[in-house]
Amino acid sequence: MAVRPRGQSPRVGRRRARSSRGRHRVTAEVRRALASVWTDREAASLYRYRAPYPPVLFEALRRFVVPPPVVLDAGCGTGALSRHLGAFASRIDAIDPSAAMIEEGRRLSGGDDPRIRWIVGAAESAPLDPPYGLITCGKSLHWMDHDVVMPRFADVLAPGGRLVVVDDDVGYPPLWKKDLIAIIERHSPVNPSAFKDLFGDLQRRGLFERHGFLRTTVAPFEQSVEDFIRALQSTSSLSRVTLGERTDAFAADVRALFARLGITRIALPVAAMVVWGRPLRP
Repeated sequence: MAVRPRGQSPRVGRRRARSSRGRHRVTAEVRRALASVWTDREAASLYRYRAPYPPVLFEALRRFVVPPPVVLDAGCGTGALSRHLGAFASRIDAIDPSAAMIEEGRRLSGGDDPRIRWIVGAAESAPLDPPYGLITCGKSLHWMDHDVVMPRFADVLAPGGRLVVVDDDVGYPPLWKKDLIAIIERHSPVNPSAFKDLFGDLQRRGLFERHGFLRTTVAPFEQSVEDFIRALQSTSSLSRVTLGERTDAFAADVRALFARLGITRIALPVAAMVVWGRPLRP
């Protein structure tokens, strides 16, 4: 689930390069502070409440695979991608630095697929078993050390193989979007602008050659207000680890917003945003 204040576009969907200086760069300090969320078992357990990727995404991913049909899913989290790649992959190396995420992924539907090799480790340093016919990153590339991981991806891809980066695009209704964003900004200390312009930055640094972009068709998704709050609290900026003593107040404000509007179920259109290209060793 992507939370984008003030109409911010998805990270993968940005087409024009902008300055990466100052607050628009994901600094090592920002990454370290927020990445601590992913070791938290509560945050991992709340991932199941996020809207799933639309099924059409996996048909698109199938078209990117070159021989061998082996996929590296880097920063796999609980396996939102990995657990659905078995339709076309003979092996999926699902790697994530969080043991809590891996454990949760094993428990979820499809997590026991014998073609998935769950690996606790960082994409920058964990042992790999190349070549890979495809590398995927689902909402995870921005957490990595790009100076290390992009050359490494370039080395382990099979000839013609590509890196495909996926983000979600969840449409919040105008009726309550502005009020929800105001609540988020009031409680969360995290400035989401730090994640802007990922691909423009990588291209300027000679670490990525962008080949294309697509937005999938929309799939409907519906959940209760409580599950929607849980999904929000699975994000780095709104987790209990980040909000601390503000956690309960944040949840109460979101509940009050929907109660005021008489809403008990949240209906959301969900699409996937995809960028693909070639990682480079400068």
